Amino acid sequence: MYIQNQQYTREAIQQLLGQTPVKGGDWYTGHHREGDEHYIFCGIDIPGRTGHNYNNHFDGDELIWHPNNSAKPSQPRFAHLVSGAAVHVFFRLDDHDPFTYAGKGAPASVSNGTPIEVRWSFPEQRSFPEELPNLPGVKEGAKRQITVNAYERDPTARPRCIRKWGTACVACGFDFGAVYGELGEGFIHVHHLRQLSSIGEEYELNPEEDLRPVCPNCHAMLHRTKDLMEIEDLVKLLKR
Repeated sequence: MYIQNQQYTREAIQQLLGQTPVKGGDWYTGHHREGDEHYIFCGIDIPGRTGHNYNNHFDGDELIWHPNNSAKPSQPRFAHLVSGAAVHVFFRLDDHDPFTYAGKGAPASVSNGTPIEVRWSFPEQRSFPEELPNLPGVKEGAKRQITVNAYERDPTARPRCIRKWGTACVACGFDFGAVYGELGEGFIHVHHLRQLSSIGEEYELNPEEDLRPVCPNCHAMLHRTKDLMEIEDLVKLLKR
């Protein structure tokens, strides 16, 4: 139902569940249970609206998450959360941003101290196939080793790019949310400005400078040529 690395508001999630959006209740806390499924909403390295910073952060591609201080390991709700139930994890970098879907989380470890700490892994996490260039003579396995997708190890890279550049295509201006409404809200490909094959192990990605939002059509055209086309050249082509 949810697309990894795409953005959602709480209201949009409720609508996808067939509900009339409501303001308040535990939908507006960091943890909501819907039947046998759980929804986690957390800020990354930012305080929540109550002003309290729970110190949630990513360690590589795993999320270190702390529930609110009232959560207890003995509580049935928390016990069910870490029992292998379906847990949908959403995060954001700013209190006013939509949430980015990190994926279905699996508890890699649970610390029952004060506060409780859960390390969520994402075993179903996919790569970013839109970033795999269709280069002649390169096998799929080799492509995946070339990419590692520099930003694939940092789930915050995509939303940081979108925070600066928005979700409209920087080449043609297409905005999925404006055309498709809630269905398209937050959907966009993220394009790497550098040839993936030139990225070494020591490369440190700057999401605001190294990534740009582009629609799938423009993304395919940028990778159409043997050498990666510059976005400015594609814009000139579109204007003609």
